[in-house]
Amino acid sequence: MKRRDVLKSALAGAAALSLPGVVRSEAQSTLTFVPHADLASLDPVWTTADITRNFSLAVYDTLYAFDAEFNVQPQMVAGQTTSSDGLQWELTLRDGLKFHDGSPVLAKDCVATIKRFGQRDPMGTALTARTDEVSAPSDKVIRFRLKKPFPLLTYALAQVYCAIMPERLAQTDAAEQVKEAMGSGPFKFVAAERVPGQRVVFEKNKDYVPRDGKASFNAGPKIVYFDRVIWNFVPDPGTASAALQQGEVDWWENPPIDLVPQLKSDKNLVVAVKDRTGEIGCLRFNHLHPPFDKPAVRRAVLTAIDQKDVITAFAGAEPSIMKVDVGLFVPGTPLASNAGVEITRGPKDYAKIKQELAAAGYNGEKVVVLAATTIPSIWAEASVATDVLKQIGMNVDLQALEWGAVVSRRAVKEPPDHGGWNIFYTYLGGFGNISPGPNIAIRGTGTKAWFGWPTDPEMEALRDQWFEAPDLAAQQKIVRDMQIHFWQNPSYVPLGMYDQPMAFHSYLQDVRDGWPQFYGVRRV
Repeated sequence: MKRRDVLKSALAGAAALSLPGVVRSEAQSTLTFVPHADLASLDPVWTTADITRNFSLAVYDTLYAFDAEFNVQPQMVAGQTTSSDGLQWELTLRDGLKFHDGSPVLAKDCVATIKRFGQRDPMGTALTARTDEVSAPSDKVIRFRLKKPFPLLTYALAQVYCAIMPERLAQTDAAEQVKEAMGSGPFKFVAAERVPGQRVVFEKNKDYVPRDGKASFNAGPKIVYFDRVIWNFVPDPGTASAALQQGEVDWWENPPIDLVPQLKSDKNLVVAVKDRTGEIGCLRFNHLHPPFDKPAVRRAVLTAIDQKDVITAFAGAEPSIMKVDVGLFVPGTPLASNAGVEITRGPKDYAKIKQELAAAGYNGEKVVVLAATTIPSIWAEASVATDVLKQIGMNVDLQALEWGAVVSRRAVKEPPDHGGWNIFYTYLGGFGNISPGPNIAIRGTGTKAWFGWPTDPEMEALRDQWFEAPDLAAQQKIVRDMQIHFWQNPSYVPLGMYDQPMAFHSYLQDVRDGWPQFYGVRRV
């Protein structure tokens, strides 16, 4: 399938909005933003969806945070002490922290949040496994008693998904969604103005007390210059492009690559890559049900797909932002490896792979595939990769859905003929693309793992070794072993990667590096 055909199909599948329906910038004090998807969940622990991560950055705050060099900095914490043996840590909260309902942020709220975060997040579970007890000896102090020294403790607590919320919400079972967004971050979520499928509204948290220091990525002072931020989800890229160029919106998160040259030609716009962790395409298997409960079947699919073919379908108009030979981590970053990446390259002998698939135990079962039409990058990868599945003889039931429906459906563990699924498509982003610690896609903890629920004790053992590695060289060797093992027992198929540019009006200044963040941004 050609790239143009893929994008036409994406537009046909999206619900187009007319230009008058796009909400115009309401005032100088309002920032209007077109996100990559509608907001399907308010809970950054329950889902790893990037749209919820971006929502979390606005509404919640974290104990620690990352600067643009991925170094950990204190955020809600004023200071810390560590015992000489490294087994006890005490973190002291800084003054002035309040939730959006006016109640103070207490250490017990943080403890409850950490415990819930530790049930699902990869870094959180690593921290939990090494912790004897986390407690709140006072309203301002969080105490960890560890089983053994864990220098990455602050790295774990800096994850966006460790978003501090009140104890009453943080006590929600980690397998259930929190239905209320109550944080202490620089913006409040205006639930009364939420329009599902279209609109999310934030207002400035006037009680927020920024910390001192230098603003960088999501660390440092989070100073807000807008009274309101409005997300208008526009599923049709042509409509979003016109709205941006005509000044009806200020900022567009994810313009399709085909439109980037046109946007770059507009002298009033800035088109730039802000997120250096990139987007790695992902065909995710469900390991609980046939046929992908068999490693050999998963390997056959892995060998059938050429990364370049898939990623070109979406990003071919700007080859400079594409990367292939992608293993577990972003090529060129310290922990990336080239071990075994030749398996991802073409040409492919589909007839031979079809025979290998049958020998591996595929018996013609229907394969239920979930693909989001409302995110062009996902629909492009899904269209190409699903065509390959058909060519190697799989009985494919492609279900074209909006992204929120995929997010809900992928959590279903029932068999495919009872509302479940076999494959869904997504992109892997964030720190998991550069480090095994927060990487959710390689976890092999069965029903406690990320959607797809692989069981892989060997990968888990290698990951544990990585946490104990004394230096970068030792980490690199372990990661190489991880990747070699992954090609034999894949939990997903890496589909190449690209760096997603943003597009925004030049009157917006100080747009931060990293994911979309709305503090620090000014209109000039």
